[in-house]
This record gives sequence, structure tokens and C-alpha cells, in this order.
Amino acid sequence: MNYNQNRKISQITPSTLIVGIDIAKDKHVARAQDDRGYEFGKRLVFDNRIHGFQQLLDWVFRLQKDNEKTNVIFGAEPTGHFWLGLAYYLIAKDNDFVLVNPMHVKKSKELDDNSPTKNDTKDARVIAQLVKDGRYSVPNLLQGIYAELREGIKLRDQLTKQLMIIEGRIQNSIQRYFPEFDDVFKEWDGKTAFFTLRHFPFPSDIRDMTPEEVLAQWKTVVKAGVGIKRARNLVDKANKSIGIEIGLRFARKELNSLLEQYRLYHDQLEELEQEIADLMEDIPGAKEMIAIKGLGATTVATFFSEVGDITKYKHPQQLVNMAGLSLREHSSGKFKGQTKITKRGRKKLRKALYLAVRPLVAKNPTFKALHSHYTTRPDRPLKKQQSLIALCGKLVRVLFAIGQKQCEFDGSKLLQGISQSDSLQAA
Repeated sequence: MNYNQNRKISQITPSTLIVGIDIAKDKHVARAQDDRGYEFGKRLVFDNRIHGFQQLLDWVFRLQKDNEKTNVIFGAEPTGHFWLGLAYYLIAKDNDFVLVNPMHVKKSKELDDNSPTKNDTKDARVIAQLVKDGRYSVPNLLQGIYAELREGIKLRDQLTKQLMIIEGRIQNSIQRYFPEFDDVFKEWDGKTAFFTLRHFPFPSDIRDMTPEEVLAQWKTVVKAGVGIKRARNLVDKANKSIGIEIGLRFARKELNSLLEQYRLYHDQLEELEQEIADLMEDIPGAKEMIAIKGLGATTVATFFSEVGDITKYKHPQQLVNMAGLSLREHSSGKFKGQTKITKRGRKKLRKALYLAVRPLVAKNPTFKALHSHYTTRPDRPLKKQQSLIALCGKLVRVLFAIGQKQCEFDGSKLLQGISQSDSLQAA
């Protein structure tokens, strides 16, 4: 399939059967038409199961035979994750499968009947009409190592989120029952602090202990880095604590449960990150991207998990559009509104790029110089936030070039235009 708008339209010929499918959890609805909008047969309702998919193909084959159509293109609206099984199945059968924007379906549903009515049968018809007009996109269904990487990054995000939730609950318990704990330990998840929370987390547990007994307990897990001074400080804070003294039995159970969950998720996250790192070694260009000063391996992994194989793209602007970083402007007559990014695309990719640009501006000399130039140039200087967004687009182009050529990052090429403009200003 081609991505160019004119070529999209040219691929819909009189010999093409267009099938619009409204996706649901259990049952899908399909309707078929030709390139002029003439509908064939009645709607087909089929199950989201293998026998339903085969029923769809048999129905399409009969329509092709009866109406002398040699080609077929399936179009659907991406509803949740329910469309993925059908998409992979049809593509595996060498069929063309495309997606239409749900917002387009919503805004164009009144063109045929001038009615705001919405139902599955009508939506299937609207989807087929949008495909006829070339208003569709080819889904980026990852294969092989890139599909594995996407699942790995998704699992990493889930584990990270769970760790943040559990850490917040542990901090809540500490603040309720032993708020002075933070005066003794800078980090609650350090070896000594973690051991303390497991074995004597409440002031009432420590008051009956001497500093020497506390230190002896610590020495069973930590040989260096703790001494009698910290043990005395812990005992002193426990004796003067303002923490809650009631409900300690089940509060202890809750805290132990949270600590076990935290350790489990933490170990799973470390193991997963190592597997992702091993997977990245087989991706062309990943090593050169990670070598860029200020760019982390997690950002590179997230980038590949969203865009897949870079060699399938012809221009970096396709990746910019995918990230929702392309510019939009609202103007009419003499009025000209602000220029902003569309935010139409993969928000996870856009977030990863933005979070990557901030340390790049701080640590990487090239991006630091670019940021300084954008914000201080005499001709249309950018605000700091605008500069960061512009650098996100610049980073996409850098990653695209490295992924295509597997070359090392050369910051001097990015600064050539800046040096020339600075020379002209000085002259």
C-alpha cells in the first residue's frame, strides 16, 4: 500500500471491492461497496472468532465473484484492541487492511442521511465511504523483534506504574506511624532502611531496644556504611515519635505485604530491562543511538517499540506526524492564531521524545547550542517550551538518519546552519 494521498485514491479502482467493518468486542458488522459508492448485498454480522473471520472471507469471495471485482480492501475503525486480531488475520491472508480515523467517522456520519443516528450498520457504511475517498491510513502492525520490544516496553510501563503506587502507599504508612523515620534515612528503600521496615518499623518496636542491639541487627545485612551514631539517632527518634500508636497489628501486615510487592516488582523490572537491553543489540542503529550523550537506552527502546522498522519509512516527516509533532495553524482572513503542534499521533512516542530532549539540552553540547540559538536568535526567537518541542522534531530526524544509515551521531552537521547565521549577524 502507498501512503501518498493521491496514490491512495488511485488504488481504489472500478475493480476494487471496498469492505467497511465496524469493530466491536464480540460481533463485527461489515458492508461492501464499489468505487462509486454503490452497495452490494446486505450487511454481514460475524463473530470475533476464527469461524467469523472465515465467514467474512467467504462472503467477500461471493461478492467479488458476483460483481466481477478482482481486488478487495478492508477498512475498519480502530476500536480499542479488538481490531488487532482481525487485522493480523487478514494481512496474513495477503489482504489489504487499512484504518480510518474515528473522528472522521463521527464527523461524516450525517452526509448520507442527514441524521445524527449512530449504529454499527451505519458506521460500517461510513467507514467504507471514507476508504473510497482515500481517507485512510495503513496500520503500523509490528512484526518480529519490534513486536517483542513493544510488548516489553508496555510491561515495563506497567511495572513502573505499580512500583510508584506501592511506593506511595509505603510512604503513607511511614508518615502515619513513624514520621521521624525520614530524619534517620534519606532513602526508605536502602538496605538498612528496608531491613528496618521489615523487622522493627514502628517506634514501639524500637523503644525496647538499645542502640547496640539495633546495630547488631543491621550488621546481619549491611557490613559497612552504618554505625552506632545512626542507631542512637533511630532510638532517639523512636522515643520522641508522634506516630500513631493504635492499629499496629494489621498496619504491620499491610506494610510487610507492600514491601514484598515492592521487592517482587523491582526484581521483575530489573530482569525485564536486561532482556530489553539484550533485544536492542539486534536492532540496526540502536547501538549508535544509545551512544549519543544524554540519550538513554529506555528512550531508544520506546522509540523503536512505537515506530518499528525505520527502513519502512521514506521520510522523517512521517515519524514527526506519527508523534503528533507536526504544526497546525488556525487563521481566517486577517486573523492569524497561534501555531501549535497537532498532538495527533502516538502520545507515548511524543512523551518519550519530550522527556529525552530535556536531558539532551542539559548534557549534550549540540542540543544545548541549538536550544540556546532558538531562544536567543534576533529573528523570531522561540520560548523555552517551543524550543524543546522544535528539538523533539530535530531528534526524530537524527534518529531517522542513524536508523537508516547505522552511522555515528555527528553534531557538527546540525550546527552548520547556526554557525553560518551567526557569521552573517556578526558581519
